[in-house]
Amino acid sequence: MRIQFLYWEDCPSHEPALERLKQVMAEENIYEEIESVDVETEEQAQTLSFSGSPTILIDGKDIDPPPIAAHVALTCRVYQWADGRISPLPSPDMIRRALRAAQTQ
Repeated sequence: MRIQFLYWEDCPSHEPALERLKQVMAEENIYEEIESVDVETEEQAQTLSFSGSPTILIDGKDIDPPPIAAHVALTCRVYQWADGRISPLPSPDMIRRALRAAQTQ
């Protein structure tokens, strides 16, 4: 399993999101390395199709795929949780579902 954590340094939610990812991985007994990618330029954001910070990719798939026409840029990202709340962090359940789905492939 390949786990990538893409972030923009100016976004304040990237550190708590990385800690949440690590916590959920530990709870799921997943000890893969996390590849952290600091997206530093608009050009890099375009190349990576970076839809905002933080972005978590598991085996190349976004844990919460943005719409096809999503804006690509150095920006902070928001997530809509299952209960409808908007958050700068993905929910633990969102991360857990993506990890479990990758394990069954």
